[in-house]
Amino acid sequence: MASIIPVASFDCVVFGATGDLTTRKLLPALFYRFQDGQIPETSRIIGASRTEIGVAEFRERARDAIKRFVPPQDIRDGALDGFIAHLDYVAVDGAGDDGWEALAAKLAERPDLVRPYYLATSPDLYGSICRNLARHGLIGEKSRVVLEKPIGKDLKSARAINDAVGEVFPEEQIFRIDHYLGKETVQNLLALRFANTIFDRLWTADVIDHVQITVAETVGVEGRAGYYDKSGALRDMLQNHLLQLLCLTAMESPLNLDANAVRDEKLKVLRALKPITAHDVQQVTVRGQYTAGAVGGKPVEGYLTELDAASRTETFVAMKVEVQSWRWAGVPFYLRTGKRMPQKLSEIVVQFRASPFSIFPGEAFGREPNRLVIRLQPQEGIKLEVMTKDPGPGGMRLRPTNLDISFEETFKQRYPDAYERLLMDVVRGNATLFMRRDEVEAAWAWADGVLGAWADRPETPRPYPAGTWGPTAAIALIERDGRTWHEELR
Repeated sequence: MASIIPVASFDCVVFGATGDLTTRKLLPALFYRFQDGQIPETSRIIGASRTEIGVAEFRERARDAIKRFVPPQDIRDGALDGFIAHLDYVAVDGAGDDGWEALAAKLAERPDLVRPYYLATSPDLYGSICRNLARHGLIGEKSRVVLEKPIGKDLKSARAINDAVGEVFPEEQIFRIDHYLGKETVQNLLALRFANTIFDRLWTADVIDHVQITVAETVGVEGRAGYYDKSGALRDMLQNHLLQLLCLTAMESPLNLDANAVRDEKLKVLRALKPITAHDVQQVTVRGQYTAGAVGGKPVEGYLTELDAASRTETFVAMKVEVQSWRWAGVPFYLRTGKRMPQKLSEIVVQFRASPFSIFPGEAFGREPNRLVIRLQPQEGIKLEVMTKDPGPGGMRLRPTNLDISFEETFKQRYPDAYERLLMDVVRGNATLFMRRDEVEAAWAWADGVLGAWADRPETPRPYPAGTWGPTAAIALIERDGRTWHEELR
């Protein structure tokens, strides 16, 4: 069993406390950490938003949220009441003047505690909230600010947000969160690569044929149509989540696990990405948009019907990416993400090269090269596909066999949600799993090149029925290189 190490007492102020992110993710995550004894009894979670409600109503909303998003069997007797007692609320206008004196008075009761400010709001409010915090003297050495994605919609807007927040908070107190980096399997990727000689020696272009990174969602735009239509799959998912996974897969070993040492190596990968230009954008990228279909046996509407408007925004993107470095020369990275896919799935597939020669008879050897599959969701784990002898006296017949590690089954415990780990890292001041300013801007600089190339060579996103793996052009993207997407329904 993993040991639970309590963090220091804190006052965590959540701006946007009545919003969807707080309801679905932050409150359940904080409840789990409180129930496991990681949050001290002297800590408070203070909700802040423009909604004019009292503390009692906020606590009741929080209770309902936890009952909705935490399985009943996970709630121990008395834990929910104990957690709710640590919640407080202040009505605050992040962009205006109302409510800040009340928040300042509440925080003044305990000025020496660690003070994380979680901005679960629109990025448009990040600058004004931070300026108000500074204006009311609410920032000190133990303060931290957490920024949710998206940090901008392009390089220019990302710099504007970073400048606005950076005027108030020093870089070491800014935590730009990407919840994918908090997943257990992502951290195990570092352990797999750098704590196991067998993989460290094999992590080269001489041995690896290609890498696939897939983040698939079964949901559509739901209540986010207004935001999503201005964003699209590249801005919403690929520029942040998928590029971060690519960085951790391709990075060189840092000198140690210090936050800046790790982020220095990720930054090198981002700067080594080959630019995608108007000359090659149609050969190495595919944009799609889902139409009516069925997901999980249930009929669903197409994107344009949900949006109730004409749109050329992509809900799916696939691309072939190159990392221009000695380690990865000639090894393509195939990235894809989309909505209304057949299943919710996030995985990294490292495909090793085929054996150059076989001693086995042709009919006994399927010539299937080894494959390492790192599953982020569902069922976090690692699977290595190897060739083994088929049992029995019938001669030497080979077949693929999986060496499969499911973390929950192996370690016999519930694995914490990414937000649980990341929230506690904020309190500790450990920024290893968060993005630094130059990382964010390097990712946007590369993504801006893709967006600019699409603008120079405009085309309508290719349709794909909901419940499929995207447009057929995405299949052609990888198959014209003699490869195929890894698709294994679970």
